[in-house]
Amino acid sequence: MLRTIKSHDVAIVCLNWAEDDLLSRPDKDEFLPYEDRTARFFPPAPVMPRIGGLSSGDTGLADENEEAIPQFCSASCQRFNILCSGGKDGCVCFSIFGIFPVGKININKIPINVESSGKNNYQLQDASVSKVSLSRNLQKLVLLCYGKLIDTENLSHNCETAGLHCLYLDTSIFFNRKNELHQVSQQASSIQDLVEVVRASISLVSKQWSSTMNLFHEKFSALPNLIAAHGAESSSEDEFLSLLFGTRTSPALHQFLASSLGEAGLKRIAKAVDSAGREIRGVVSEHLQPAVEIISFRLAELRGLARWRSRFQIIGLDEKLVDGVTESIGMLVVQVERFSRVAATVLYLFQNFFTWVLKCVKILLNEPTDQVPAANSELVVIFLKFLLDKDPIKQLLEADERIECDMDSARHVEQLVVFGGFTDTQFLERSLVKQFNQLEDSLKEAFLMPFTTISSQIHCQGLLPLYPVTSSDTFSLTCTPTSISFYKDEDSQHEESSHNWTDYVCFKIPDGSLNERNCIGVIKDSGNCCTALSMSSLSGFLLHMPDEYECVDLSLYKDNQVVLLLSERSHSDSPGRSWMVMLQTQNLSFTPLSGTFPTNIYSLQKLVALDLQLDTDYGKVRSIPHTVSTPLAVSASRGVVCVFSSRRHALVYILDEDEDEDEDGDEVSDME
Repeated sequence: MLRTIKSHDVAIVCLNWAEDDLLSRPDKDEFLPYEDRTARFFPPAPVMPRIGGLSSGDTGLADENEEAIPQFCSASCQRFNILCSGGKDGCVCFSIFGIFPVGKININKIPINVESSGKNNYQLQDASVSKVSLSRNLQKLVLLCYGKLIDTENLSHNCETAGLHCLYLDTSIFFNRKNELHQVSQQASSIQDLVEVVRASISLVSKQWSSTMNLFHEKFSALPNLIAAHGAESSSEDEFLSLLFGTRTSPALHQFLASSLGEAGLKRIAKAVDSAGREIRGVVSEHLQPAVEIISFRLAELRGLARWRSRFQIIGLDEKLVDGVTESIGMLVVQVERFSRVAATVLYLFQNFFTWVLKCVKILLNEPTDQVPAANSELVVIFLKFLLDKDPIKQLLEADERIECDMDSARHVEQLVVFGGFTDTQFLERSLVKQFNQLEDSLKEAFLMPFTTISSQIHCQGLLPLYPVTSSDTFSLTCTPTSISFYKDEDSQHEESSHNWTDYVCFKIPDGSLNERNCIGVIKDSGNCCTALSMSSLSGFLLHMPDEYECVDLSLYKDNQVVLLLSERSHSDSPGRSWMVMLQTQNLSFTPLSGTFPTNIYSLQKLVALDLQLDTDYGKVRSIPHTVSTPLAVSASRGVVCVFSSRRHALVYILDEDEDEDEDGDEVSDME
């Protein structure tokens, strides 16, 4: 697992990952390629830390192959790409590199453009997303959804019947500002990765130190009980100070050092504290400190971009918000440095205290002490006064703890404001964890602005109702075969144009809907990506399957081809056969969709369905000697298809080979 993101509040139904098409770049793009300079000044970014086999437990991101994680996570070498995800509640989320969220729309709340009326008074109600597909030039999103179409100005004439609709959204903001979005997302996605490293580092340090201190207090908690049992009213600190300054050792302290604690117990605690110290120093120096320093640099880069208002203000990169985050990460850098110094001091005082106690134990047991190094009595006093009942490291690792700051430090911080220091002069009173939480809040606020800005610039181009469904079909609708794809328009006069992509939508029509049975539909929109949907640019055809076969699944393939997976309707116990049909849509006649929406809401019902004959020249037909099941997986880039049989076998076929040349050559593998 590389990372986890939470962009939806309900179940995610569909995903589509679109990568920028290099040929769609405009010729007059004067914007120079952006160089991520971080690698020039810093070593490779730190990965998730581990301590003694422990992981943070918060993110689940630690992996045995840690060396491979940066290669997969790094956004600096990736082409611009966007992950689109649709949920059951009608929300569609957009994430650059699959990491950085840049937009979210709810199809139940966007106004629907109606060509005939010129009004945007139609809306979807109770809609859920079924399929999404973003064009290769990033300018258009085609979306299949189930729901009711209502007229918000004339509710009395609304149809109560729900249906499957094809929704066209204008996402040209991704194309027009992809250079700016690419730059911001490179920095933001890396920052979010490093924030997780900081979170995991703090969590592991806290766990390690808490475990060590629990062991320490467990052993030393016996002394107050022994003092009370002997009828004394002194504290543990008083007993140790009496021993340090040469007065008589009380029976309670003698029993504690000689019997309850002992030399072996003391050495075990000292070893645990020493081990924890080494691990904490390693996490701070190798993970925590490098992470906050790289975050600081990347935020400074974002700060520079935010000041280029003509380019980056339009995508919501706010200079004032980025300034606030930059100050917050600066304060966190100071907090990490302070934590490192405090931890080093505390660990040194513990080591000195354990050395002194060990010498006392040996003296009480009449053992030689020449092998025990000398302890600094002044440091022992400091330990007893400030650390026996307090824990400075724990205070810095708790969010609600208020840290006492000396007057000199507070005065110096206030004086530095004049020279460009932090405007928040009270930050030294916060703990390390609280400062980190503040950084997260300011990051969330700064990155929310591009998210909100981009979301507001995604508009509806139009809607095409495909077919009505009854309430009994609602459950099976999510399993209804559908497919969306974009093909280059071969008739385009401008090969390098960004508007030469034609979208195709292929779907199976439920039996009884549109008065059809065992039928599929294919529609295409050859209109301009940047204009409103026009019925004149839409065309399609219906294809009737043979009655003895059922369409199990379908998928659009390359070069305007459709792959159909047909299964024989078997009326006996013997397993039936199946067929894989690859149709050339160019061999089928696309009929313009007539009628005026919404008066004639389902334009497809006027199309005459063609009969598919498996022995015709419509396309390539292959026999599969098994009953097949969903899903059908097609890879256009590799030219292969994967089919699952009822025997739990995965059959992989090469689609571009001629079956007549080699009967078995097209089956690559048969895996159980």
